[in-house]
Amino acid sequence: MIKVSVFYPARENVRFDMDYYCKSHIPMVQQKLGAACKSIAVEQGVAGGGPGTPPTYAAMGHLYFDSVEQFQSAFAPHASTIMADIPNYTDIQPVIQISEVKM
Repeated sequence: MIKVSVFYPARENVRFDMDYYCKSHIPMVQQKLGAACKSIAVEQGVAGGGPGTPPTYAAMGHLYFDSVEQFQSAFAPHASTIMADIPNYTDIQPVIQISEVKM
């Protein structure tokens, strides 16, 4: 199984609309990716590793697929639509990582 993680780095004076992300963007992504997407998780950063430190990421979205190929096949036809929705909820440039899930 692989996990596609979309990280939104936390910085001062950035905008991230978690309500829109959870109620509009993620359902749209899930609908576009269909059954190839096995699961989705969303996280909102609340703190860093030390007491009183800010979170590293304002938010993170995680999408699970059986393989990189299944992700690419599901995502490619809808990439422009999904990416075009980003300005509706944030002005943060997302960072994407694909990982193999070991446990």
